[in-house]
Amino acid sequence: MRRGPARLLLIVALPFALGAAKPRLVPDVSENRIEIQYSFTGADLLLFGAILYPGGRVPTEQADIAVVVKGPLQPLVVREKKKVAGIWMNVESTRFRSAPSFYAVASSRPLGQLVDERAAAIYELGLQNLQLSPGPGQPADVQRRFEAGFVDLMQRRHVYVEDPHGVQITDGVLYRGRVTIPAQVPVGNYTAETFLIKDGRVIAGAVRDIRIEKRGFERFVAKAAVRWSLVYGLVAVALSLLFGWGAAVFFRRG
Repeated sequence: MRRGPARLLLIVALPFALGAAKPRLVPDVSENRIEIQYSFTGADLLLFGAILYPGGRVPTEQADIAVVVKGPLQPLVVREKKKVAGIWMNVESTRFRSAPSFYAVASSRPLGQLVDERAAAIYELGLQNLQLSPGPGQPADVQRRFEAGFVDLMQRRHVYVEDPHGVQITDGVLYRGRVTIPAQVPVGNYTAETFLIKDGRVIAGAVRDIRIEKRGFERFVAKAAVRWSLVYGLVAVALSLLFGWGAAVFFRRG
C-alpha cells in the first residue's frame, strides 16, 4: 500500500522526464534587422547555432538540420495567359489568400531523404508543401496547375529557393546555413525557423524574427505613398510630364 503513491508520482512525472530528455536548439541569425537603401543589392543571411543533447552526449547517429526563412504572407491573384487569335490574353485566374512573399529552405541533406510526407506537410518543408490557401470555386486539378505555375514563377524570380546542401553540421553539435535575400524582397517581418530532424520526424524546432525595412530616401518615398497618396500621385504625374517635356525639347534641339 505504501508503494501506491510513489508509483503514481512516477507515472505523473514520467512525461515531464521524457520531455526534458529531448534535444534542444539554440539558434541565432547574423542579422535580425536588414535595411534596404538605394544601393541595396541583396544580403547573405547566416543562420547558425548549437544542438544541446541531454547530458551533453551526442548520439552516434547524427541528426539533420533544415532552416526555413519566410517572408510576410500576402493575398494575390495569378493569371494564366494563352494565345487567342494570335494575341496573348488572360484567360483564367485564381486567387491565393495567403502566400509567402519569400520562401527559402536549406538543409543538410535533400528533404526527401530527411522527412516523411506527413512531417513535411505539417512544417511546410519544401516548395511542394507550401500551404498557399487557394480561394474557393476552382477544381482541384486547376488549383494544382496554378500552384505549380506560381511556384515556378517565384523560383525564376529567385524569391522561392531550395538548397538541399545549404547546411553544414560540425561534430554533430554546431550547425550553420546560409540564405540569400535578393534585392526585390518586400519589407516586413520575416521568420527564420530551424528544425532538428531524425528518423523522418522533427524532434526540435526554434524560431527567430527578422525585420526588413527601408531607410533613408526610400523609406520617405514609401511612407509618402501611403500617408499622402493623392499628393504622391500628383507629384508622380507632374514629374512624368516634366521629364517627357524635357526629353522632347532636348531631341527637338538635337
